[in-house]
Amino acid sequence: MMLRYALQTVRDRKGGFLGAFLALMCAAALITACGTLLETGLRGTIKTERYAAAPVIVSADQNVHRTTVKHKKGKTKVKHKAKPIAERAWLQARDIEDRLKSAPGVGAVVPELTFLAQPLKPGGSGGSGGSGTPSYGHAWESAALTPFRLVDGTAPRSSRDLVVDRGLADRMGLRPGDQLTVQSTQSPRDYRITGVAAPERDALTHQTSLFFSSEEAERLAAHPGKVTAFGVVPDKGTTATDLEKAVEKAVEGTTAQVSAGGDRGPVEFLDAAGARVKLISIGGAMGGTSLLVAVLVVVGTFALSVQQRHRELALLRAVAATPKQIRRLLGREALIVGAVAGAVGALAGMPLGGWLHARFVATGAVPATLERTVSVFPPLVAVGATLLGAWAAARIAGRRIVRIRPAQALAEASVERQRPAWSRIVAGLVFLAGGVVLVAVLSVLRTEAASTPVTFLTVVVFACAIALLGPLVVQAAAALLRGPLRLTGPGGKLAHANLRGNAARMAAVVTPLALLTGMACTVLFVQPTLDDAARAQARDGLRANWVLAAQGPGVPAQAARKLRTTDGVEAATEVVRTTVRVGLDKYPAQGVTPENLARTWAPDVTAGSIEDFGAESVAVSELAADRLGLKPGSTLAFTLGDGTKTELTVRAVYARGLGFGDLTMAHDLVARHVDNPLAATVLVKSDRTQEQLAADVEKFPGVHVLTPAAVDGLQAASRQANAEVNLLAMGLVLAFTAIAVVNTLAMSVSERLREFAMLRLAGATRRQVLRMLRTEALAVLLIGTALGSGVALAVLTAFSVGMTGSAAPTVVPLVYVSVITVAGLLALTATALPGRAALRPLPVTVATAKE
Repeated sequence: MMLRYALQTVRDRKGGFLGAFLALMCAAALITACGTLLETGLRGTIKTERYAAAPVIVSADQNVHRTTVKHKKGKTKVKHKAKPIAERAWLQARDIEDRLKSAPGVGAVVPELTFLAQPLKPGGSGGSGGSGTPSYGHAWESAALTPFRLVDGTAPRSSRDLVVDRGLADRMGLRPGDQLTVQSTQSPRDYRITGVAAPERDALTHQTSLFFSSEEAERLAAHPGKVTAFGVVPDKGTTATDLEKAVEKAVEGTTAQVSAGGDRGPVEFLDAAGARVKLISIGGAMGGTSLLVAVLVVVGTFALSVQQRHRELALLRAVAATPKQIRRLLGREALIVGAVAGAVGALAGMPLGGWLHARFVATGAVPATLERTVSVFPPLVAVGATLLGAWAAARIAGRRIVRIRPAQALAEASVERQRPAWSRIVAGLVFLAGGVVLVAVLSVLRTEAASTPVTFLTVVVFACAIALLGPLVVQAAAALLRGPLRLTGPGGKLAHANLRGNAARMAAVVTPLALLTGMACTVLFVQPTLDDAARAQARDGLRANWVLAAQGPGVPAQAARKLRTTDGVEAATEVVRTTVRVGLDKYPAQGVTPENLARTWAPDVTAGSIEDFGAESVAVSELAADRLGLKPGSTLAFTLGDGTKTELTVRAVYARGLGFGDLTMAHDLVARHVDNPLAATVLVKSDRTQEQLAADVEKFPGVHVLTPAAVDGLQAASRQANAEVNLLAMGLVLAFTAIAVVNTLAMSVSERLREFAMLRLAGATRRQVLRMLRTEALAVLLIGTALGSGVALAVLTAFSVGMTGSAAPTVVPLVYVSVITVAGLLALTATALPGRAALRPLPVTVATAKE
């Protein structure tokens, strides 16, 4: 029976449920899109390309491990955790190769070397012939792994010979006999193309391959006695499954890992495997924030919908409908709307998730090799979350009407209750206290990974407090605005009366405005706060007056050596960047040339000294020193980027960790354990002119001499590109919140037909009513944006204190004004259009119409 009544109510009051439908539909679309990202991170396919002909791949372990044993109540619990390393781990060749060759069913063991090898375009810039794909060098003997076959020319024999893949040859117009300059791990070198090779099956779409002679490949790989991996080919009559088992048994007891089938892709494309974690983090953060915002918005929308039907529900109570029946009616209405909105939103969320994934690939946040995974799980979860959210929102919104007596319900239907229920006030104060606690916590968090989720959670918690305490806040604001509003004439007086007398309705509009402003300002100013602090530290810590930078993969070590032997050059400090792990915790690190380091680099040393910095030394930031309990003279054990464990002595503790990373080591140590050993920059202290230094390094293609200010601008552009990922991730949440603002305002105005008609009958003109609406909208906008700005300022200040040590977050005035302008345009548009529509019917017709 209740289901039939609910269906009839939804059918007859489509306009009243439209706002809730739109909010729920947007929520379902967002949850589905975020779910597809999360699922791609968990189960996304990474297909192999170069290892297609080798059913089994043996490679080094790409993780650091920690095993803990706990004894509690007579039970022993063993926990094992693993975290990926930042660079490619290399495998000891001789012992593993001997084991593999002796395994039964093995037909061939093909060693694989993978290293940086970037073809240079004319003019010295790096590229891969215009394809935008990464380029790697290999030994020709590993061509059998794909397999590649020569389609033109001969295999490389000497150290100056080179075979290129057909894709690169076609893009750059290359053929046997041509010369090609390649920037690899050493100085750029000219090679003679002896052949063009192509895969037997599909062309490589995610990489460019250059094949060198075995001796030259070993020199460029710069890992003597090590290989990237071994490809194992079965003997005749041996199945892939039997081969995998035999190989696993052969390498048992070593650190080698065996991959077969679909597991070969992550071994070939390490960046795609690492991107899984990023997608899981982005999808989880977006999904969680979207869900919290959705619940907050939907509860407010349903509350406004129930408030519009207060008289109708009160009449049902008066004709003997029990509280249980009213709850069932509201719950079924919500489930009907939620089911339809969830289904439509889930369908819309699938292409939205595809668009998001494509944008992440386009910005470089996710490599194209990690293919998007689509299944029924995200839409089902979205529909389930929508149903649950709609049902819970309806129960919360109808809580008041089902608990009061029938006669009291009719009385309250005519006049809005002036004071919220005590339970609502208490809940609002609890959320307010929770927001204050989160602000305090945020001010002591010093890592981006820890502070980012707390930042957005704090905004949502404060928004919940505003939603619950909204009527009191609106009444207080009405008291403050009484004088200014009354000065604007009759429209202002009516607007003030509405603010004071309909505080609950106005609060439903204030909440999404505050959430929009607070969330937008937080999203837009968090990254600039961090970036500006990092740039300032890097700028203040630079004593060099010139900087070498490259358009290609980096500055060769030979360029820095050339400058060190040049008259007038005091110091040339190479800087190569990586990420290391102390235990399982990740720290950004850099390698610098120890010689004359203090002449080019000033990290604001607070303990120890960098004067005696050497090959066995490490300098750490204050953050790392505090977290790890380090001081000058301490020994720090950690894992380098390629998984190599080492111990160094702490020589200094410095304050500018944001600008230079948490750990600083000797350049040669870091360069031996990274995929790209070329320096990101070379800091030069010299009295020579820019033109003179440029002439000194002119034989190195793509290397330029820049001023520190120019390098600072390039780094700012790079950070901006990284920030685009976060803006894109949270932009949809902001769009959803903006829709909620329009939705709530339109619902608030459209319910006031009778009020407008009575004003018209009392003598007010159509223009005066619209002026009153605009004044109300501006007052509500002022309240909402003021609350949102206050929340954002508190959150950003706490974030800045924790991350930078300064209570001055970066706020770009033009961006802030743009946020307020957009909010204002949304508020005025969502008020004016429904208001004009509400004033079209004749006042007499509306006033005498039956509800």
